[in-house]
Order: sequence, then structure tokens, then C-alpha cells
Amino acid sequence: MPLSPNLRGALFMVVAMVGFTLNDAITKYSSQSMNMAQVMLIRGAFASLFVGLLAWQRGALVQPRLMLQPLVAIRVLSEAGATVSFLVALAHLPIGSVSAVLQALPLAVTMGAALFFGEAVGWRRWLAIAIGFAGVMIIVRPGFEGFSVYSLVALASVACCTVRDLATKRIPQAIPTMLVSTATALAMTVVGAFLLTPLGGWTPMTGKSTALLALAAVLVLIGYQFIIMAMRSGEISFIAPFRYTALLWSILLGLIIFGDIPDMPMIAGAAIVVVSGLYALYRERIVGRRRIVAESTGRAMAPEGL
Repeated sequence: MPLSPNLRGALFMVVAMVGFTLNDAITKYSSQSMNMAQVMLIRGAFASLFVGLLAWQRGALVQPRLMLQPLVAIRVLSEAGATVSFLVALAHLPIGSVSAVLQALPLAVTMGAALFFGEAVGWRRWLAIAIGFAGVMIIVRPGFEGFSVYSLVALASVACCTVRDLATKRIPQAIPTMLVSTATALAMTVVGAFLLTPLGGWTPMTGKSTALLALAAVLVLIGYQFIIMAMRSGEISFIAPFRYTALLWSILLGLIIFGDIPDMPMIAGAAIVVVSGLYALYRERIVGRRRIVAESTGRAMAPEGL
């Protein structure tokens, strides 16, 4: 029995989170021997090569001017801002802490979808959003011992990711997903090259470090592809909460690879954010069941053709 667009999008989101989390762990490990701009440059070059070949094979590069479509450009620019701020935070904070802050993203996207797209969000979900952001403040703990300015940098990444996902939802279906992925990978490479000198210049690389960044490129490519497919498959407010699966992987990898043990404020704040997001998901499903047939089987339920 074929999956509905919402369930298909949720599955795509889980796959994307696995790819991104493994990429994050490799990226953080690589940052111990080179600056983040070099990581972006090398990883972006590999990703551009891989996705470019796939896009060419599938005929997605027939109209490269579509990369300049305003919504694609907004997505690429916001992705660049999100990547830079995320990598800076990742280099200075435990991977689990950065991931915990990013768990606010589904709530931020749900709020954005309501404010800008007119998606129905009742008072209960607005309350869940408010409580979720209170949980983020517990993680960030501004003004208290343990506060790091890099937590605010992680929050900046959340803001950029929100713009990215909202723009992705509105990209015309006629624009191939692989073309969007190619534009994104190329942009990350250019940004890395631009920031290389300001962040300390080039560090000689070993075969191991090169191979790791090539693997990271494959993983981030998987993440790009599946997150675009996810955000274009169904309703944002249903799909976005499945990002929470990334937190479990981040904490586990942080413990195994880097020996990072999450403290109580991070655990408590992350739990509040996750529970708030899951409640928002629950309310979305309740509201969905109350819709009449004409409202629940419209265009959003049709296959997207990806």
C-alpha cells in the first residue's frame, strides 16, 4: 500500500537526519586538524562533483538558469548562512549541545508556516511553540554559568534553516530537486573558498582526512537530497518534528567519538523542546482527523513526482 505524502515525507526526513548527523560527527572530527572554511571547501568540492554528475545523468542540468530562480537563490543563501553558523558552533560546542539547540527548528518552521503560508495552527500548538523556545533558553542558559556565545551562533543557524525550509516548500515542482542540490553544493564550496584565508589559511591534508571529507560529502549529499524531498512531499507541520531523531544520534555519537556527556540543563531543555514538538505533531494529527474529506484530500495529498 503506497505511503501518503506526509508519511513519505516523514520517512525522508528520518533518512536525512541520519546522513546529516554522521556528516556532523565527521566534520567536527576534521575540525581538529583544519579550520572550518577548509572543511567547507573540500567537502563542498566533493559534494559538487558527486551531485553534479548525478544531476547531469538525470538531465537536471538542462536548464541551469533555473538556479537563479528567486526561491532557489533564497534557499541557497539561507543554507550558506546556516552552514557557516552551524560549523562555527560545532567547532566550539559538543555535538549533542548543538543538536539540542537545533531541535527548535521544527517549532520555528511550524511558526513560520503559520505566519507566512497561512497553515492552520491553533492556540495549543502556539503554546507548545512558546514552551519549546523556553526549553531552548534552558539549553542556551544566557547569563548563567556554562553559557557560551556559540550557543547563540547555533540559534542563528536555526533562523537560517527556517528560511531555507520555508523557501524549499515554495520552490516550483518544475525545478528538479537535483538542480537545487547542485546549486547548494556549489554555493558551499564558494563560501568555503572565500572564508579560507580569514579563518587561517590552508592546512596540508593526509589521505585519511581527505577520505573522511569525501565520505562527509556523500552523507551531506544524502541529507540535502532527502530533506528537499521531505519538505516537498507533504505538510511542513507534520514532517518537521521528525528532525528530532537527529538528537538521539548526536548524543550517541558525541559520547562514543568525543566522550561528551550531556549535562542536566541540556538534557532538560532538549526534553522540553522535543516534548513540545511532539505535542505539536499530536495536535496536527487531531486537527487533521477533524477535517472534512474535501479539505484532507486536496493537492497536498497527491504524489509530488520526485
